[in-house]
Amino acid sequence: MFSNYLIGLREGLEASLVVCILIAYLVKTGRRDALRPVWIGIAIAVTIALVFGCVLEFGSQELTFQAQEALGGSLSIVAVGLVTWMVFWMRRTARHLKKELHGKLDAALAMGTGALVATAFLAVGREGLETALFVWASVHAAGDGTPRPLIGVALGLATAVFLGWLFYRGALKINLAKFFTWTGGMLVVVAAGVLAYGVHDLQEADWIPGLTSVAFDISGTVPPDSWYGTLLKGVFNFQPDPTVLQAVVWLAYLVPTLALFLAPAGFVARRTGVRSARPSVGVRDKV
Repeated sequence: MFSNYLIGLREGLEASLVVCILIAYLVKTGRRDALRPVWIGIAIAVTIALVFGCVLEFGSQELTFQAQEALGGSLSIVAVGLVTWMVFWMRRTARHLKKELHGKLDAALAMGTGALVATAFLAVGREGLETALFVWASVHAAGDGTPRPLIGVALGLATAVFLGWLFYRGALKINLAKFFTWTGGMLVVVAAGVLAYGVHDLQEADWIPGLTSVAFDISGTVPPDSWYGTLLKGVFNFQPDPTVLQAVVWLAYLVPTLALFLAPAGFVARRTGVRSARPSVGVRDKV
């Protein structure tokens, strides 16, 4: 439940900040007439994200077991790729997000109502589709048959909306760069579990071999139905009897990705000989 709460909070807060920046800019520049098309674009983006999530959930139920596992494994890997790109992108651009959105909104204001709708839709839609896909993959990986993963997501989104409202009202200030760095690091850990589970799905679908090659089995020490087994499963997508390939993929993704993500700003640029122009650690931004 915690991992899904984190997903809802992290993804929801990004979308909330985007909305706050757009709305606050229009209000401060005296363009309240442009609020309606912006809200229309946001509503369309949210609706499409919800429809996308429903299609994933209910559409997959009509498939055979092997097809369900193949779809679940494939989309889990895609979701991990998107989330990995997203956390690195936000770490780089958190400082400049407000300026970039203002520039896009100025261009849209000059072009008319349709451009405003499209700008708001694109700004929020990407977050919505990423959230729907990663939530579906995470809930699918949890697979405990209870509504707790969805409750966790709903609570995370509700918290994000509330924090976004506080940002807009000026009642809350936070170091966004540090916030996105720490939550991004935790999200990488969650993504590693989703990736390992996606590999297991593909093995069950007979797309890749190794289903019977178990790396270790500590089910006796950490029973899946125990409170701590359930906790580990909910937070880290922990599996007490992973296959060899699952364990290798988990380590191969988690260790280098987390090390690179938590490296000091400019580390990668220095290693490659390219000067970094976008430091992001320790930047205080407010809406």
